Amino acid sequence: MDFLSGLSGLFSGINFETIAQLMMLALIVIAGPAVIFVLAFRGGDL
Repeated sequence: MDFLSGLSGLFSGINFETIAQLMMLALIVIAGPAVIFVLAFRGGDL
């Protein structure tokens, strides 16, 4: 049981809201160059 209490203590210390916000920011930052790459690959036609 000591393992489970230690595991729950580990997860309670993680701020999941901050992780989710950073993941959304990364997706937005990656989307810009991805659109440029798709436009270049398709010859400028969406």
